[in-house]
Amino acid sequence: MHTPLVLSPLEGIPLIQAGDDLVGFILQASEQQSILLQNNDIFVITQKIISKAEGRIVDLKTVEPSAYALDLAGETHKDPRLVELILRESNAVIRVGHDVIVVEHKLGFVCANAGVDQSNIEPPERALLLPEDPDESARRIRQQLEVETGMHLGVLIIDSHGRSWRVGVIGVSVGLSGMPGVVDLRGKSDLFDRTLRITVVAAADELAAAASLVMGEANEGTPVVHVRGFPYPLEDGNMSQLLRSRETDLFR
Repeated sequence: MHTPLVLSPLEGIPLIQAGDDLVGFILQASEQQSILLQNNDIFVITQKIISKAEGRIVDLKTVEPSAYALDLAGETHKDPRLVELILRESNAVIRVGHDVIVVEHKLGFVCANAGVDQSNIEPPERALLLPEDPDESARRIRQQLEVETGMHLGVLIIDSHGRSWRVGVIGVSVGLSGMPGVVDLRGKSDLFDRTLRITVVAAADELAAAASLVMGEANEGTPVVHVRGFPYPLEDGNMSQLLRSRETDLFR
């Protein structure tokens, strides 16, 4: 029998400011909800509070758009200062449309607007960038949690991304520590004893999508989810496991 997968949103985490102790808030919220941590539990955390705690907020009044940013702003009808931040966070521009610039982010994945975001950011005229190194952020948080609790834990940092050929955003991984990014099932047998030849499960993204349902996407105010019953062994993976190489990427 499979262990049930249980996802519990942590209530009561305040609006995060630069320098805040995220681990302290997570442990306090867990205790208030009577969540007694166990080995192999996972915390899924939205990138937004990681970025806020790490001071990744930019005052748009300090941003001077380049000539390229001004050209793209005219084409996309976006604020030229936001376009400039998108370009600074990107390796390359992949596609351009109305109010969207699809890029290869400096972290290696393809996403809209390089993850530069203004939702739930106070006051106006500011924008939030993705964490500079989400894997390192996840590792640092996991290690501190493990020191505080004595448990073997995983940490997953997620963001909302759109997808090719489908409408709507979905939670995806942008950083992880203490858990696998993918699980390779090739060589295992199916129900009829046929050997699996191509099945590699994006386990971290599957959990990210589940957790984003619990977090919500608007004003719910639940940026951390506690997970118990993850169906795969915890091991130290990283974001690069989830990235398709250029040689095998048929969609650019």
